[in-house]
Amino acid sequence: AQNAKLKAGDRIVANNMGKGLALFVIGEKDIEEGMNILGAHIDSPRMDLKQVPLYEDTEMALLDTHYYGGVKKYQWVTLPLALHGVICKKDGTTVTVNIGEKPEDPVFGVSDLLIHLAGEQMEKKAYKVIEGENLDLLVGSIPAASDDEKEKKEMKDRVKANILNILSKEYGVDEEDFLSAEIEVVPAGAARDYGFDRSMIMGYGHDDRVCAYPSFEAILAVEKPQYTSVCLLVDKEEIGSVGASGMQSRFFENTVAEVLNLVGEYSELNVRRCLAASDMLSSDVSAAFDPLYADAFEKKNTAYFGRGLVFNKFTGARGKSGSNDANAEYLGFIRKVMDDAGVTFQTAELGKVDLGGGGTIA
Repeated sequence: AQNAKLKAGDRIVANNMGKGLALFVIGEKDIEEGMNILGAHIDSPRMDLKQVPLYEDTEMALLDTHYYGGVKKYQWVTLPLALHGVICKKDGTTVTVNIGEKPEDPVFGVSDLLIHLAGEQMEKKAYKVIEGENLDLLVGSIPAASDDEKEKKEMKDRVKANILNILSKEYGVDEEDFLSAEIEVVPAGAARDYGFDRSMIMGYGHDDRVCAYPSFEAILAVEKPQYTSVCLLVDKEEIGSVGASGMQSRFFENTVAEVLNLVGEYSELNVRRCLAASDMLSSDVSAAFDPLYADAFEKKNTAYFGRGLVFNKFTGARGKSGSNDANAEYLGFIRKVMDDAGVTFQTAELGKVDLGGGGTIA
C-alpha cells in the first residue's frame, strides 16, 4: 500500500483472509531468477456446523454438522469435542468461538449406541457404522426455566431455547447469526508426548502441522538468502485445494506479482519467468511402516521412524491417478542439497499401489 521498494533481506507477509499466509524473505538475486518455496496446508479433517445447525429432538439439543475432509466417521463418536471458529454478525462485528479447550470449559460429543444395543450396527461395513448425517453434536438437555406452568406446557423446544439463552448471554449472538458463522468441531485437548521414550506425538491435526510448523520456523530463521525464500501456508487442501483460500485460487500468483512490483521488476512476463524458475517442496505427511498393518505397506518403498524426513517422488492412487510426479533431475538436485548439508532422508510411497498408495482413496 505504501509502494515502498524492497531490498535483499526484507520480509513480507501476505494474509489470505485469515486462512492462509505467504511469507517472503527477499533474496540477493533478482526474483525473476526464481524462488525457493516451502508449501504446506494448515487445514485438517473436522466437522463444520451447517448454516442452520441448532435443533431439538426428544428434549435434547443438537448441532447439525457436515464433515470436512477424509475422515473415518466412526472415530468421531464418544470423544470430547471442542468448538473453534467465528460468528460474523450483521453489524460487522466478529465473535471468536473457542469452547472446550480450557479445563473449566464444557465439551461436546457425538453419541453412539451402547454395546448391548449394537448387534445390527456391528454387522455394518466401517463406512456405514456411523452415517454422516448422524454426526450431530449433542450440546444440551436442560429445558429453559419458567415460573409460569402454562408457559412451560405451551413452550416448544425448551431445551433449544435454553441453549439460545446461553449463547445470547455469554456471546451476544442469536440463532440467525449461525447463517454467517464458520465453526469447526474438533477433538478437544492439547497434543501430548507419545510413548515411554516420548519419541512420538499424539495430537489432532498432525497432518499437516508436522510440515507447516517447521516450514514457518525455517522462514523465520532465514536472513539474507541467495534466492528469495517463501513459506506458503494454505487452506482447503483436505477437500481439493478449492475456493478463494485454496491453492486453486490466484492468491499466491497475485502476491508474487505484488512483490515483483515492489522490487521494481513487474511485468506479466517476469511473473511467469519467476514462477517457472522457482523450486518448490510441497510438504505433507507420509505414512511410517506399522507392523500391525504390514499388509498395507511395501517394505522397500516405505518410510520408517527414525530414518529422517521423507521424499515422495510421485503420488496418485493405483495407476497414479491425480498424481504429481517430480522429474529425476529435480530429485538429483534435492539429493545433493540434503547430502551437502548432512541431512538424513529417505524416500517412500504412501502405501501399496492398489490400496491408494498415492493418498487418494476410492
